[in-house]
Amino acid sequence: MTKSSSDKFIPLIQELQEFAFSQVSSMTLLRILGYGLLLLALFDIIEMLIPLRLMNPSWEFQTFGALVERVPVPLIGLTLIFYGELHARARWEFLTLKFFSWLSLLLAVLFLLMIPLGVGNTVRLNRQSYAQINTASQQQMSQAEQVEKRLQQATPQQIDNFLKSQGRSTNAKNPQELKSQILLEVSKAKEQIKSQAQANQSTQRLNLLKNSVKWNIGALVSAALFFTIWKVTQWARIGR
Repeated sequence: MTKSSSDKFIPLIQELQEFAFSQVSSMTLLRILGYGLLLLALFDIIEMLIPLRLMNPSWEFQTFGALVERVPVPLIGLTLIFYGELHARARWEFLTLKFFSWLSLLLAVLFLLMIPLGVGNTVRLNRQSYAQINTASQQQMSQAEQVEKRLQQATPQQIDNFLKSQGRSTNAKNPQELKSQILLEVSKAKEQIKSQAQANQSTQRLNLLKNSVKWNIGALVSAALFFTIWKVTQWARIGR
């Protein structure tokens, strides 16, 4: 190779060196961003877990969902930290990378373990919601039945006088017709209480089921992603 031909490669080599140096700077910036994202995720998790309300199915279920919905942040953070493998690393990072690699496996296991807990809390919350709605509707039904009983015992004239004292006009032709009309309204109110309770139970069950399916599948996907990170970062565990 002549001197003139070798001179042609000098600019190319310099360009490649400059590109390599720029890549090192970019890797450093991405890794710093990764550490920052993990730190922010840690603050978020601490805020969610304090105060602890274990054995409270509603708190456990909502916290489980919050953890699943915030999992992209630590996943991105870990990916950025491991970017570039062992190239251009500070000495303190080798132990840190090993720690985060094993932490990925731990998080995968934790998200898998949260799935049965999420399913169990779904069942408990469904029963709890059904009991609360049923209790409220029974109380309303009891009040309506008491009103109905009092109306049946009251004379039509007493009912007419009571409505007039309340400033309500009566369109009934006779007191007996008025009494029958009000009893019919109370009967309709009782039917409305039953249908409203059934609608509320159906709505609550549907919303609970949608969140449960979304969060449990999300936990499964998160566990798979954390496990994948652990598996492909074997170089960090056997590094220097």
